[in-house]
Formats: sequence, structure tokens, C-alpha cells
Amino acid sequence: MKKILVTFFLLTALRLIAFSQTPDNTAKQWADSVFNSLNDDQRIAQLMVLRESSYTKDGPVYYDSAITDAIQKYNIGGIVLFQGSPVKQANFINYFQSIAKTPLMVCIDGEWGLGMRFDSVAPLNHQMTLGAIHDSALIYQYGKLVGRQCKRMGIQVNFAPVVDINNNPNNPVINDRSFGEDKYKVARFGIAYMKGLQDEGILACAKHFPGHGDVNVDSHLDLPVINKTMAQLDSLELYPFKRMFAAGVGSVMIAHLYIPAIDSTPNTATSLSKKNVTGLLREKLHFNGLTFTDALGMKGVAKFFPDGQIAAQSLIAGNDMLCLPEDIPSCIAKIREAIDSNKLSWNDIYAKCKKVLAYKYMYGIAHVKPIDTYNLTNDLNKGIGEMNKIIAENAITVLNNKDKDFFPLTDENKKIAYLGIGIDSANTFANRLKNDLKADAFYFNYKEDAGRIATMVELIKNRYNVVVIGVHHYNRYPANQFGISSFALDLAHQIQHPDSNRDNKTIIYDFGNPYAIKNFCDAKNLVACYEDDSITQNAAADILEG
Repeated sequence: MKKILVTFFLLTALRLIAFSQTPDNTAKQWADSVFNSLNDDQRIAQLMVLRESSYTKDGPVYYDSAITDAIQKYNIGGIVLFQGSPVKQANFINYFQSIAKTPLMVCIDGEWGLGMRFDSVAPLNHQMTLGAIHDSALIYQYGKLVGRQCKRMGIQVNFAPVVDINNNPNNPVINDRSFGEDKYKVARFGIAYMKGLQDEGILACAKHFPGHGDVNVDSHLDLPVINKTMAQLDSLELYPFKRMFAAGVGSVMIAHLYIPAIDSTPNTATSLSKKNVTGLLREKLHFNGLTFTDALGMKGVAKFFPDGQIAAQSLIAGNDMLCLPEDIPSCIAKIREAIDSNKLSWNDIYAKCKKVLAYKYMYGIAHVKPIDTYNLTNDLNKGIGEMNKIIAENAITVLNNKDKDFFPLTDENKKIAYLGIGIDSANTFANRLKNDLKADAFYFNYKEDAGRIATMVELIKNRYNVVVIGVHHYNRYPANQFGISSFALDLAHQIQHPDSNRDNKTIIYDFGNPYAIKNFCDAKNLVACYEDDSITQNAAADILEG
């Protein structure tokens, strides 16, 4: 036993050493050499990563002309990929790298894989679904899969994992992007995901420091306020970040939050606060890796620091990299003004630039190769179905089980109805019940009013002794009851309500964000499924059928 423990601790120590994010002498020498080839404006521009695409109602829009211009005029540090097709994105990356004086750092905001952004790649499960399982080894494999996707796509940085503790169920921006409300699980799973990414040579990014979980406002729209003491923050919000730093995460993203306990300067977000970035993150928590600001165009900060002021203030605070600055010339001008007024120094800029260049070397950017587009989309989809299946099988949670008719449910001596709420035709779950259990199917979408409710309730309660209710296609975020109509809720409650004259057994399968289950807590039989894809629906049917 003693030998096993010694081996375990030795392997753990070796793993921590492997995750050291300190550039070695070779990285520093390459960084110094490249640094010496740049002028001062280019050294500032190396700290900027620009948006490469976005999405409109007409589909993805690519900013290839603007990126080309920024590379050729300013020698920017990197790009962030968003919506688009993998092959088209790959061709752009190959072109951008071919014209760049200094190789670009290619980033993506791919929390649940590249399918979160790319149009022909299947998404992996959300982090809250992962939070419902127990085995962190699965999370590590999930991280490795995402890492392999990034590597195949010529990406060096993934802005993941989210290690915010979602301790506010009404959170309009984090919510199911979090592993959940348990700080220990958030930390453990965040480390597992990070190690999976970094074992594949992809720089992970813990976000959103110092913790975005307890907010009621979306920082894309306004500046959220968190009124907690430092003791409260230290015991909860900061816990996963401290664990991630100790485990060797290479980078961290700084949130746009107003937290008076950290910095009470009016309208100063944590991303722009020297007390937060330098004082708390660097000096107190001893994080020496790369920092990225959250997007600088987000209204939570942009309305208080217009034009290039936000870029200058971000660097004054102590950040390394500026995410999605909106006007490069204005940013460079304001940064130069800050240097002239002694709020920044050229030595600050030089140190940050050398650090960014050293990280580029560490993550292979010094020797980038063109992306091979042959079979690219198929390669990016490899393993996703298998991963989602095993996660669904381990995540689906039976919350209430008062009746013995379920698990397994058979059609023996039973007339079974399936009520699909939020849909108007059969999906995978409905077809499984129709084919396997001879269930009759009924549908009620969120656009319908009360007109059908009374007759549907009477019909189902009179003809069937077992009713399976599936709740589908509702929104991911909590506004307006997740988009579940009051009529749909009324129908579900009437179907499951006990009737003295009839003995109907009902079970509710909730397919989507589990916070929506607050609408069905009185259900005698209740299952949380977390996602609403065909793989999850098949796994849910398997569980129902035993």
C-alpha cells in the first residue's frame, strides 16, 4: 500500500512539473530575437487578438480583409475564430500565417469543442452536463478530444474551461456553461479539462477571473455588480482559480465585473483594475501565466472607456493580451499617451511582448505548418458521437421515482402516451417510445394557446394509464421561464395532477438546461437529461426501458 501511495504522489508531482508554464531559455531566446525585429507599434500590436468572423441572420461573416490589413499594417499578435466553416477558416488561417511577419496566435472560444462555433462540426455536451457525472477521467478525455480538434485546425489557444461557480440560477450569461454550484467539482473538473487540452499541446484558459457565477446582468450588455466581501470571494469564487493555478493552467481570462471589495473605483471593471489583475491575481495568488481580457467591445466596459482608452487601461491594470479591440490605431495612440503620461512604461510593453512571444514558441507557433484541408471536417467530427453517448449515459439523472411502473417501463398491460412539449412532430425520443413501447404520441409547441389543453388532458387521462412527458426545445438561459410558455406548463401540470377517478402514472423527462426543472419539482417521477440531441434522447429511452 505504501509503495502504491509513493508511486501515486510521484506521478502527481511529475504531472505538475509537466504543466509548468514557465518559458525555458530556448523560448526566451526566440522571443528576444523576434522582439528585436519589431518596432514599438508592432510590439504593442503583438498584444492584440482580433475577431476573425461573426454570425448574422444571413450566416457567417468573415473579416478576412480587415485581418489582412491589420497583419500587414500593424503585425497583430493573433486572431480569434468564431462562426464559419472549417475548410474556409483553415484556408484563411493558412493565408494569414503566410503573410504574417510574426506567426499569429490562433485562438478559439470553444468551450464545448469546435462545434460550438463551426457550422459542420457537431457540438460536444455543455459543461453543466459534464458536471452531472462523477468520473473526472471522462472530463480529461473530453479535454483531450477538444485539444485534438484544435491541433488539427491550427489553433493554439482555447478559451476554456469555464471555472465560474454558477451559484445564481438566474445567471443570464454563465449558467449551463459552468460545471455547476459545487466549488470542489468545478475545480476538479476544470483541472481535468485543462490537463486534457494542455496534454495535447493546446493552451487552456481558466475563465472568468475572479468569478462570474453570481450575477444577474450579462456583461455583454452592462457591468455586473458583485457585492461580496473578500472573505466570501476567497472561500467560493476564487477557489477553482487557485486550484487551477496550482495545477499549471497556462492562461486566464479576466472578467468584466464590478466588485467593490476588490476595487471600489467607480465604473472600473475587474478587467481594468490594477488592484485585481496585478494586486490580487499576480501578487497575492502568484499567477504568472498569460492573461487575456474578456472581449473589449462588451458594453459592460466599453461604455465607460470608449475608443482606445479601454486598451490602455487594460495594460495599466496588468493584462498581457487584449481580446477583440475594435480600433487598432486608436488603441495604439491611447497606449502611447499612457506611456507619455507615465501610467505605463515602454518596459511594461516590452516585457509583455516578450512574454507573448515566448508563449508562442512554447505552443509551437514559431514553426507553424499549413493546415491540410483534406478530410478536415470529418477529422474534426471524429469521436464526438462516442463521447456524447458515454457522457449522456453517465449524466442523465433520475431525480424523483415514486412509482414502480418506471425503470423499466414495458408495454405489458399498459396503454402508454407520449406528450412532447415544445415540439410539433416526432423526434428520436418519441420514435423510440412509439416503436419500442407502442406509445401514442401527442405534441404541444410553445406557440399554441389554451385551445387544445382541455380536450388533450381529457383524452390522455381517459385513454392511457401511463404518460411520458418530454420537455424539449426550450432556451438555454432563464429569461421568460426559458421560453417555455405558460400554456405548456399548464398542460404538463394538468396531465400529471392526480385525479380521484383515474390512476394515471406520469413521468417527466426534461431535455435541456436543468435549471428549468424548477417548473416541475412536484413531479412524482422526474428525470434530468441536460441536452436535447438524438444521442441524449436515445440514452434517455434506454434508461426508461431498463
